[in-house]
Amino acid sequence: MKVISVFNQKGGVGKTTTNINLCTYLAMKGLKVLTIDIDPQGNTTSGLGIDKSTLELSTYDALTTDVALEDIIQESQLIKNLYIAPSTVELAGAEVELINIDNRERILKNKIKAMNKKFDYIFIDCPPSLGFITINSLTASNSVLIPIQTEFYALEGVGQLVNTVQLVKKSLNKQLEVEGVILTMCDNRTKLSNEVAQEVKKYFSGKLYNTTIPRNIRLAEAPSYGLPIVLYDDKCRGAECYRNLANEFLSNQ
Repeated sequence: MKVISVFNQKGGVGKTTTNINLCTYLAMKGLKVLTIDIDPQGNTTSGLGIDKSTLELSTYDALTTDVALEDIIQESQLIKNLYIAPSTVELAGAEVELINIDNRERILKNKIKAMNKKFDYIFIDCPPSLGFITINSLTASNSVLIPIQTEFYALEGVGQLVNTVQLVKKSLNKQLEVEGVILTMCDNRTKLSNEVAQEVKKYFSGKLYNTTIPRNIRLAEAPSYGLPIVLYDDKCRGAECYRNLANEFLSNQ
């Protein structure tokens, strides 16, 4: 079982879109995949067709009470082999509630370890911030998958992100590595996209995926229908690219 945090502290970089669609394509290949939504916005939850208003238990309960992680997991009604630990806006208060808890950085790690259900991969959709919740995710993970948007400010903050990963590796989780870096919202016709790609390639030597994710209107529309791209429009360019990313991801394992 491999645990991977999908993380970038910059918002709007395609983090949740990458999480939803990579998990979906891996599950469609017969792998048993769990995605844990620990972003209070709960976009992975709603993007996989779960109505947050009907949830009795969420990742908030798993992090702040003695509720077991497997008690909140739901099997996807859309994709076979895909499971979701859903999130709600309640989770925003967890940061404050965890302040005085002993060993608070390892709560999620311990909950994952206590699970009886065996998964091939667990992907954690992190919030775009560097608080306790994200530290919990990085402490629980084997590696970090970093989506980076090909825009002018793309590398701003990446140094801070890498420093955070190194800090967690040094003090909380010695096995933590960068799984890979995926360029999102690309337009390969522009000089800027190509320049950013070259900079990222230099910065993350050997970790950049060959597959890039284009700006794609169908990818942007799919979450509002609560569907992964393969069920919304499996012929579009975005679907093709996430399918390729899943293949490339597996070939690197």
